[in-house]
Amino acid sequence: MAGRAPVAGEIGFIGLGHMGAAMAANLLAAGRRVIGYIRRKDQISRLEALGLRATTDIGDLLDCELVISMLPDDDAVRDVVFGRRDDDLDGLAAGLMPGAVHLSMSTISTAAALQLSSEHARHGQGYVAAPVFGNPDAARARQLFIVAAGAPVDVERCRPILDILGQRTFVIGADPQEANLVKLLGNMMSATALEMLGEVAAVVRKRGLDPQPFIDLMTSTMFGGRVHKIYGDKIARQNYAPGFVLPLVLKDVRLALAEAEQAGVPMPSVSVVRDRLISGIARGYGELDWTALGLVAAEDAGLHAVPSVTTN
Repeated sequence: MAGRAPVAGEIGFIGLGHMGAAMAANLLAAGRRVIGYIRRKDQISRLEALGLRATTDIGDLLDCELVISMLPDDDAVRDVVFGRRDDDLDGLAAGLMPGAVHLSMSTISTAAALQLSSEHARHGQGYVAAPVFGNPDAARARQLFIVAAGAPVDVERCRPILDILGQRTFVIGADPQEANLVKLLGNMMSATALEMLGEVAAVVRKRGLDPQPFIDLMTSTMFGGRVHKIYGDKIARQNYAPGFVLPLVLKDVRLALAEAEQAGVPMPSVSVVRDRLISGIARGYGELDWTALGLVAAEDAGLHAVPSVTTN
């Protein structure tokens, strides 16, 4: 392989929520050493139980050749890269050694990706955007689909790590922001599919029928994709157990609409989903999965719906 060797040694990990913790556990299971940064000291024991080394000092990650981030939004990633002035905390860009790589697996805007990649380049570091398609269950099962973009040499250095974390990596270009655009648009396709699944399930229930056979029929014939199969079943069973919670979906919807507006492309179906998400959050469903779009559709149809957060 041309260029520098794959990353070795301890891997830094920032953003150890449901997704990040599952991904870090897979790295550990594959024999990689991981040091995880966490802001709250009361979370250290949870992380150490996974087998990784935990720290509340981001400076402990600065000797790593590779640091992975899996964070919720633009601001969180910017804080990590540029540092937080209120905490007098230096960021990755100022502290990582030249040649180190920041593997950003967060779903963020293309503007943020451009800003972050430029800052890392200014310090002689690599930046690879690699957002994922999949929920925490898929992360635990190493079934994530990864969309990667960045300098080819940096992507190849990260390839062994990506192979541990997901079932397939799609490398789409050398510009990191392209990966984030693909991720945002893909999430919008999924969100509109969930909205439609919720609406048709409400029609079936309103006619006095069980939506499960209908969903099974549709996903076995005309709509056999993963989104329809996985989430259609959950909507039919009224299972809204947290995975991709509504506020984070709304964040992605807004980012996608901003990308579309900049390109001069209307996205009317996504605007409907945005309003439904706002409605769901206003009704107190902010901690539920995006399958709760089906709950909002059921309530708007006058159906009695009881939010279920079981994982069965």
